Amino acid sequence: MTQSPKQNQTELEQLLLDRRDFHLHPELGYNEHRTAAIIARRLIECGYEVKRGVGGTGIVGVVGEANSRTLLYRADMDGLPISEENTVEYASQNAGVMHACGHDDMAIGLAVARRMAAERESLGGCLKFAFQPAEEGGNGAVAMIRDGVMDSPRVTAAVGLHVWNNLAVGKVGVYRGAMMAAVDDFEIVIEGRGGHGAMPQQTIDAIVVASHLVVALQTVVSRNISPLDSAVVTVGKFEAGSAFNIIAETARLRGTVRTFNEETHARIPEVMERVVRGVCDAMGASYRLTYDRKTLALVNDRDMCALVAECAGEVVGDENVVEDERTMGGEDMSYFLERVPGCFFFLGTRNESRGLTHPHHSPRFDIDESAMELGVEVMSRVVRRYLNQS
Repeated sequence: MTQSPKQNQTELEQLLLDRRDFHLHPELGYNEHRTAAIIARRLIECGYEVKRGVGGTGIVGVVGEANSRTLLYRADMDGLPISEENTVEYASQNAGVMHACGHDDMAIGLAVARRMAAERESLGGCLKFAFQPAEEGGNGAVAMIRDGVMDSPRVTAAVGLHVWNNLAVGKVGVYRGAMMAAVDDFEIVIEGRGGHGAMPQQTIDAIVVASHLVVALQTVVSRNISPLDSAVVTVGKFEAGSAFNIIAETARLRGTVRTFNEETHARIPEVMERVVRGVCDAMGASYRLTYDRKTLALVNDRDMCALVAECAGEVVGDENVVEDERTMGGEDMSYFLERVPGCFFFLGTRNESRGLTHPHHSPRFDIDESAMELGVEVMSRVVRRYLNQS
C-alpha cells in the first residue's frame, strides 16, 4: 500500500509516491478495491467525512461547512485493459492492465484534499471529493449519481481535470462549451447468402456488402452534417469469412459515432439507418443495426471556465492557457456537468525532449510528472475561489 503522509515528507514527494503507486497497481472499472481503500484511508487521515461504495467502488469525501455552495471535485480511478510496454520503475505490475490514459488526477486530487483539509476553517462552503470508478466505458459517473453523490449536501458546481499529452507541460487547456464529444457505438450485422468462392452468381456476398457499407457510412458525416459542425463515424471492427474459397454469408461491423451538437447527436442514427438500408437493399442483403448511446457530450459552463482560466493563468501565465483545445474523445464527467455548472480542463503533460509524447490509450503512454504540481496549484486556487465567492 502507498505510504501515509509523514510530517517531514514534502507535498511533491507524496504526490509522486501516490502517482507511481497507483500506476504500479492499476485496476479495471468497478474493481478498484485497492485504489479505493487507499483513497478512503488517506481522506480519513486528513479529517474528511468518508463514504465508501458509492456507485460500486467509488469514494466520497466531504470537508467544510454545508451552506449555499458545495463544489464537487471529481477524479476517476480505473485503468485500461492494456499491457504496458514502458520499462520505468513504476510500470504496471498487474498483467494486462495499465493506467494508459493517465488518471493521475487521483494523486493530484489527494494532494488538493490534503491542502484543503489544512485550510478547512477558511473555506466558505463545502468541498466534496468524488473518486469515481469505471470512467473507461463503464459510466461510473451515472452510478455515483444514482447513489446520491450530488446530494447531502447538494452540489452547486463541479470541477475536474485530465492530464493531456496533446498539450506541452506548462500549458492548461480550458474550453468554454462542448469540449468532449458524445460517445455512441453501433453494430451492423449483414446477412447475405453464402456459397462457393468460384460461383459468386449463386451468392449474396456479405463481405462485399459490408465493404460498400464501410465506405458509404462516411457519407453520414461528409454529406449529411454541416461542415461547420463536427462529427465522426468510425468503423473499428470488421468480422467475416471462414475460408479463402467460401463466400461469407454473414459480416459484422462494429464502430463508434462522436458528436458535439445535440441536434446532430439525435439525428445521426436515422441517417445511418437510411444509408445501411439503401446499400443492403441495392445488393440484396438484409441487416440488423444496433445503436447504443454511451456518454453525453461534455459541456463546460462559461462562468466556471472563466474562473478556472483565471486561476490557471496565475500559475502558468495567461499566454499558456489554451482556449481552443477540445477532442472527439468522450468523458462521463459530462453527466455531472449536465446537472450543475462546471469546468473540466486539460493539464498539459507532453515533453518532446524526454520522449513523453505517446498518445492516450497507448501501451507506451507516460507523462512529465512535473505537470502534476501545476495541477495541484491550479485546482487549489479554483477550490478556494469558488467556495469563497461573495
